[in-house]
Amino acid sequence: MSGLLAALVMAEACDAVTVIERDALPDKVAQRPGVPQGLHLHMLLSSGLRALEDLLPGVSAELRSKGAPVLDARDLSQAYLDINGRVLCRHGTVSDPEAIRVILASRPLLESVVRERVRSLSNVTILDGHDVIEPTVRGRTVTGVKVGSRCTVHAFEVPADVVIDASGRSARTPAFLEAHGYGRPVEQTYRVQLSYASQLFRVPGGMLHEKAAVISPTLQRPTGAGLLANENGTVILTLIGIGGQRLPADLPSVLEGAARLLPPHICSVLGAAEPIGELHHRRYPASVWRRYDKLTSFPVGFLVVGDAVCSFNPVYGQGMTSAALQARALRKALADNGAPDLSGAYFRKAARQIAPIWHANRLNDFAVTPTTGWTMWPQRAFNAYTTAYMAAASDDAGLTEAFLRVLQGMDSGLTLASPVRAARVLAHSVRRR
Repeated sequence: MSGLLAALVMAEACDAVTVIERDALPDKVAQRPGVPQGLHLHMLLSSGLRALEDLLPGVSAELRSKGAPVLDARDLSQAYLDINGRVLCRHGTVSDPEAIRVILASRPLLESVVRERVRSLSNVTILDGHDVIEPTVRGRTVTGVKVGSRCTVHAFEVPADVVIDASGRSARTPAFLEAHGYGRPVEQTYRVQLSYASQLFRVPGGMLHEKAAVISPTLQRPTGAGLLANENGTVILTLIGIGGQRLPADLPSVLEGAARLLPPHICSVLGAAEPIGELHHRRYPASVWRRYDKLTSFPVGFLVVGDAVCSFNPVYGQGMTSAALQARALRKALADNGAPDLSGAYFRKAARQIAPIWHANRLNDFAVTPTTGWTMWPQRAFNAYTTAYMAAASDDAGLTEAFLRVLQGMDSGLTLASPVRAARVLAHSVRRR
C-alpha cells in the first residue's frame, strides 16, 4: 500500500514511474504472500480513509460498490467495543457521524482497488515477480536500482532520478547506507510480543447485526479478540495475545477462546458460520521507528516509506493509515521542494505524521504491559482514569464519540482528558458511589 500510494504521488510530478514488486500480482481480489498481515484483522481508520480519498477521489464509493460494508456511527449498536472491561455506549447519536465513518473492506479488496487505479495511470508501469537487489549510485546520488527476476538469474538495472524503498519491515536500506559510508538511522524500538490467531468465516445474511466487535486485552488478561465484517458476507475473527501469550493452534480451541471474550449472541453466530480456508497464526515481536529524519546526510534522490520507516503494533490498525498520511507528506514535499532537496523535506514531514501515532501506541501498550518499580505508579494512574472514562462512556454517547474519534485517528488522545470530559467522568464516578 505504501509503495502504490508513493507511486501515485510521484506519477503526478514525474514522466514515468516503475513499481517493482516481488510478488506475482493477482488479476483478481486475492491474498498474496507479501502481505501476511492481510490474513488477520485489518482496517483502514477514518483518518486514513480521508487521506486515501484525498489521494484517490471516489475510492470510498468504489469500495462500497464492490460490497465493502460501512460502519455507520449514526447507529452505535453496529459496534461492540469492550475496553478495559467496559462496553462503550451502543445507543443514542453522535454529533459528527461522517468524521468516524469506516469502510470495512478486506485488505485484498482495498489493495486491489488502489492497485488498479494506480495501474491505470498512463505513466505508471508495474513490474511484478522481481526483487530489487540494491540501489545504484554515482557519487552521492542514487541513479536507479539493480533488479533480479524471481524466475531467472538474469539481473538488470532500472535507471531512475528518484528511488523509493517501500519494502516493509525487512528493508535493507540501513545496511545499504552503512555500506556506502552513511550512518544507519537510529532505531527507536520497544517490545510488543503480539500474537494473532485468525479465521475467516462466511455468515448467512441477517444473522449478525454487529459489523465490528473488539475486546481489548487488559493488564490482568493478556488476551483479546476482534471481529470485523468484510465484503461478500464474510467476517474475520482474530484472537489477540500480548506479552508472549500463546494462542490456540486449532479452530475449536480458538472458538472456545472467543466464547470467553465475545458476547454469547456473536459466538453463537460464529458457531453456525462456515469457516473459509485455514486458521492462520502470526507473531509481531516489536515496534520499530527508523529515524531517517535525524540523519545529517543521505543519498540524493532516495526515499523510504511505509513500514520500512516505521512499523507499528498492528493491533491498532494504523499501518495503512500511516502509509496514506506519508503519501500526502510526500506530495507536500514535492510541491514545496521538488526533487533536488526531496529526501530531507519528506522525512521531516513524514516524521510529523508518524510521531502522534507512535506515542499513542507506546502509551496504549504501556497500559497493558506488566511493569515494576516506579513505572507502576503512572501505569496505575493511567489505567484508573481509562477505566473510569470507559465506565462513564458506557451510557454516554458524547464520551463514546470522543473515544471513537481518538480510536479512528481524528483527534489526539489528550482530548479524552480535557477539563470538560474529565468533569463528566468524575461526575459519573460520584453518581456510581
